[in-house]
Amino acid sequence: MSKQRILIVDDDPNIAELISLYLKKEQFETETCGDGREALDMVASFDPDLILLDLMLPGIDGYQVCREIRQTRTTPVIMMSAKGEVFDKVLGLELGADDYVIKPFDTKELVARIKAVLRRTSAASPAADHDGPQIVRYPGLVINKTNYSVTLDNEPLQVTPRELDLLYYLASSPNRVFTREQLLDRLWGYDYIGDSRTVDVHVKRLREKLGEHEGWALTTVWGVGYRFETK
Repeated sequence: MSKQRILIVDDDPNIAELISLYLKKEQFETETCGDGREALDMVASFDPDLILLDLMLPGIDGYQVCREIRQTRTTPVIMMSAKGEVFDKVLGLELGADDYVIKPFDTKELVARIKAVLRRTSAASPAADHDGPQIVRYPGLVINKTNYSVTLDNEPLQVTPRELDLLYYLASSPNRVFTREQLLDRLWGYDYIGDSRTVDVHVKRLREKLGEHEGWALTTVWGVGYRFETK
């Protein structure tokens, strides 16, 4: 079985090498780089299973790197930053990051988060589907968890694995209301270290991508959570 590949992007070579050593002990294959433009080149050449992305990079910063990655790939991204403000976390999640860790971090916690994100990604892959096709259809919308795709008005829609998980989960139980805590527990897992704002950010991104439709909508039930409402 081939090793899972982690790309570590950090302009501090000492930090990058330390993370790399820990991950190699955990049987991951790693590559490191120190600036944003090189990171984009290595995403294409190394084809990582997950990207650890520092925000403060020379050239183009981590936010822009994540934005460009998300234009063509759904590769999981964990952002790393000394910035701990809520705004910075939310911005990172809005750009498509799967998780956000604050420096200085405990290396064991970082490894645990990496494994948790990779488990979720692996569980969402077609190879992990043992129950036949998992497809939900609505007018103009097809959510296919078997081949991990979303089609909107007969056109492929670019979504991250987490966004697809969330959309599929809600759309599979139309008009049922789920609390943020239920969605966190079901889709992010008990080992996720975060808060309910994460769900809000992912719902917001999905709404922007899906737009307005007559027959269905992602709606907010104020003070409770979200539902996929059919009309």
